[in-house]
Amino acid sequence: MSLEGSLETAADGTRDAVMFVFTVTNSGDEPVDLQFSDACKAEFVLEDDGDEIWRFTEGRMFAQVLSSDALAPGEATTYEAEWSDPDPGDYTAVAELRAQDEHCAARADVSVPS
Repeated sequence: MSLEGSLETAADGTRDAVMFVFTVTNSGDEPVDLQFSDACKAEFVLEDDGDEIWRFTEGRMFAQVLSSDALAPGEATTYEAEWSDPDPGDYTAVAELRAQDEHCAARADVSVPS
């Protein structure tokens, strides 16, 4: 099983929010069944020179429900998040899949205008 991740980020020009779109693709030849233990399927973190600035799950509660996403070979799924009222600066965004027994992560740079 082989999962590949990519992360797209976009700060709107008014500094109201930063959007994150994490795409997970099954690049293998076999189907992959992603199992999740709660409603949060991906974690998003913003770092500034290695220091954590923002974490999507910080202060949030998620339904404790088992779920799954099945990915056929070549198929992809996306997970999204938003950082509201961000501080201006240049950051590294990190997205990580929260599936049990599967790992996939991606990084991208994002600039928030002042």
